[in-house]
Amino acid sequence: MLSLLAASAAFAAVPSRVEVDANARAEGNRKAAAVALGRVLLVRTWPAQVLKVRIDGVSSHAVAGLVLSGVKFHARLDEDAFLAEVAALVERTFASSAVEEVDLWATVPIAVGKGTVVAGDFAAPTTRTVFTVTLRRPDAERDLVAQLRRGKGVYWAADWRRSLDRSAKTAPRGPGS
Repeated sequence: MLSLLAASAAFAAVPSRVEVDANARAEGNRKAAAVALGRVLLVRTWPAQVLKVRIDGVSSHAVAGLVLSGVKFHARLDEDAFLAEVAALVERTFASSAVEEVDLWATVPIAVGKGTVVAGDFAAPTTRTVFTVTLRRPDAERDLVAQLRRGKGVYWAADWRRSLDRSAKTAPRGPGS
């Protein structure tokens, strides 16, 4: 009986996937706030995986940084769907944290040769930024998808943008797509 109670207590102590992911992906000088934001954002699975949730601040000014994977999507994503996801992530970040600005970018891996130094002062990059946007809180109060579509303050790597549209058109439809 005692071992059954011990096993039950041990199982109850196992953190949820959301808790593990929020802690593993949080960074910044306000890590506790990043973990809290991660709990909100990572409760659902986003088509473009959220790799990092970072909050940095000085005094009362705080900025959130969200890094998305630009490859291996969990669902079909074309340009419109990607922009809708970005807007939802930014809106949810502002709604659930006291940050004044959200910087969001998507990255893709870069192949490096065997023996290439990938850490330290002479490191070769291992990722490339393919999308980025910075939004301050007042900017996100308007139609964010339309604002992103207009492209003001938005950077797209042209080759990635084209591949995003092509991959969505050729991706097989799975359950729930």
